Amino acid sequence: MKQKLKTHKAMAKRVKVTGTGKMMRRKVALNHLRRNKSPQAVRSMDKDFQLPASDTRRMKRLLPYAY
Repeated sequence: MKQKLKTHKAMAKRVKVTGTGKMMRRKVALNHLRRNKSPQAVRSMDKDFQLPASDTRRMKRLLPYAY
């Protein structure tokens, strides 16, 4: 009998999977040295962005039950 695959919990907390299967992530460096960043930069970092298609193979290995 095959063993169950484990979900990489750190990646599961950082990435959300949409209903269509796209991986959404947040921008990095939002809180580090925030007072030096412009308000426009802070607002742009607050949105979700799609993970590149080149990372999907690695994500399917880290999050086997997300798809």
